[in-house]
Amino acid sequence: MNNELIAKGYRLYTGKNIDVYFNTHVCQHSGNCVRGNHAVFDLARKPWILADNASVEEVKRVIDSCPSGALQYNEK
Repeated sequence: MNNELIAKGYRLYTGKNIDVYFNTHVCQHSGNCVRGNHAVFDLARKPWILADNASVEEVKRVIDSCPSGALQYNEK
């Protein structure tokens, strides 16, 4: 767990090999995450982020496309 991100208001979504962090207050709603991989990022689902629904490399690829920095990750 990245306590620094948690302290900045990020919420943790735990996966087996990667943790995903999201901060709604930083998000600019570009939609890159949902369009990038709907199996991982699905706004109609709770929780809306399922880090284990794709490979670690795929999750990192999508998160790296986030222009605002609202999505972060910690590879285990």
